[in-house]
Amino acid sequence: MSENNHPVHAFFYPPTNPDFRAPDNTLPPLIVFTHGGPTSATTTGLNLNVQFWTSRGFSVLDVNYGGSSGYGREYRRSLNLKWGIVDVDDCISAASHIVKRGNADPNRLAIRGGSAGGFTTLASLTFRDFFTAGTSQYGVTDLTGLANDTHKFESRYLDNLVGPFPEESKTYDERSPINSADQITCPVLILQGLEDAIVPPNQAERMLETLKENKVPVAYVPFPEEQHGFRKAANIQRSLEAELYFYSQVFKFKPAENLQPVKIFNRHKL
Repeated sequence: MSENNHPVHAFFYPPTNPDFRAPDNTLPPLIVFTHGGPTSATTTGLNLNVQFWTSRGFSVLDVNYGGSSGYGREYRRSLNLKWGIVDVDDCISAASHIVKRGNADPNRLAIRGGSAGGFTTLASLTFRDFFTAGTSQYGVTDLTGLANDTHKFESRYLDNLVGPFPEESKTYDERSPINSADQITCPVLILQGLEDAIVPPNQAERMLETLKENKVPVAYVPFPEEQHGFRKAANIQRSLEAELYFYSQVFKFKPAENLQPVKIFNRHKL
């Protein structure tokens, strides 16, 4: 159950690798996946991203937070006017449940997502003190900027998720992680396509500069030829390996692979 007393739907995948077993009496780190949309949904179909992490010793919790499709009209509508609230609460409630069950290390809790999932990730790190690391892939940091700049097809989509714009511009500002980024204290990795027209690179770059100034450990990996969602196989591989390297530095473990390092600003704070 969530903090708002509605059920939260999620799929839990423990770490699995036929060639490796963790030491006894240790708990794995947990990565919470936040899907995009935000009104789409994740499923139990083959997901190579999940396999990438579970084969490397991570537990994965793939959350269908309130607002996700497939669980009825009431569940779908629970995100209306509450994007950045219900989704954040549900991800934290689901992760808390896994920790209470003894399936994850409470000191190694990461959250990741792309696009709308990146917004949920950054909102979780900004407005709540629960996760110990996070990764935003082309994530929304500025809702006002999104409302002003998004393409015509989705130009009124945010009216149901946040409120009518510009009438509710104060709400847009209050829920935008960039406007409260000084509240983020845990390490953050930002992955961004430089040709992204939906969430322009300046949103990621503003967040990067703010976290650098606030002495928060932060890394930024730009992809010059990518748009909104990485499509080239080499870039998808690079983004996953950059994220694994980042977590290895934050959670203090040695990966099995030889990974290309990522520059982490304020590394001394790790």
